[in-house]
Amino acid sequence: MTTTQKKEIVDNILELLIQLTEDGDTSAPQATKAPTTNKVEMLTIKESAALISGLSEHTVRQLVKQGRVKSVRTGEGRNGKILVNKADLIAYFNGKEV
Repeated sequence: MTTTQKKEIVDNILELLIQLTEDGDTSAPQATKAPTTNKVEMLTIKESAALISGLSEHTVRQLVKQGRVKSVRTGEGRNGKILVNKADLIAYFNGKEV
C-alpha cells in the first residue's frame, strides 16, 4: 500500500467522523462513496494558531471546547491530539457560522 493510498483512507475516515459529529444521528452511515477531490485538511492546535495571526493556542482550544470550530480528538484522554478542520476555522474567522 502506497503512502498516497494510506492518506486517502485517512481522509475518508476523517470525513466520516466529521459527518458523524455534525449529524448527531446514531444511525449507521450509508454506503461509502468513491473518493472525491474535496479533501478535508486537519490542523493541530499549534498549526491552527499559526495559520491566523494573533490567534493563540489557548483560544483555539477554547473554540473547540465551545463547539464553535469542528474538531476530532485522536487518541484518548490528555494524550489525545486535537485536530481542527481548517476550512471551518477559516470560515469562523470570516464571520460564517459553522
